[in-house]
Amino acid sequence: ILLASQSPRRREILDMMGLKNRYYAQPSPLDEEALQAELATQEILPTDYARILAERKASAMSITLPESPQTLVIGSDTIVDIDCQILNKPTSEEDAFNMLNKLSGKKHQVHTGVAVYSGETKLVSFTETASVRFQQLTEEDIRAYIATGEPMDKAGSYGIQGIGGQLVERIDGSYFAVMGLPMHSLSRELAKIINSL
Repeated sequence: ILLASQSPRRREILDMMGLKNRYYAQPSPLDEEALQAELATQEILPTDYARILAERKASAMSITLPESPQTLVIGSDTIVDIDCQILNKPTSEEDAFNMLNKLSGKKHQVHTGVAVYSGETKLVSFTETASVRFQQLTEEDIRAYIATGEPMDKAGSYGIQGIGGQLVERIDGSYFAVMGLPMHSLSRELAKIINSL
């Protein structure tokens, strides 16, 4: 199994699934920024956006590998969606501030797309969504959180598994989907794939 990601959170989830030392991780060669720019010009649902990014990440990595031995490549992408506006990773501290201010006191959706490929064959892809409600944040709260540096590499500018978890009042759905990889759904799909080999 190859995880087409450099995310420590996704590696942590695979480890928790009992896959420690049974997979390796490598960032996908996909030009993610170019694909995000392309998708931004299309009328596309946020759930499809996350799934397409995951599929392209897995596919771009999978086609670079030799056909034998068979490798299952997992691609994943997590986005935050508030009122159908997609919030990716912030490009600056001011961008992070604007995102967190927008999320303050409101409910938003977190969509994690997942795809599993072998060679050029897509074995499965799906998107899992969770609803998250933020507490009301002051400007001081937001600036203090940004000063930790945690928001700068996370969709929507927060990490639920870290300091940012303190901003979350409620979650409906998979905690692991918000963290970056829906453990339950992925484990069931991997089991189906492995049993069919």
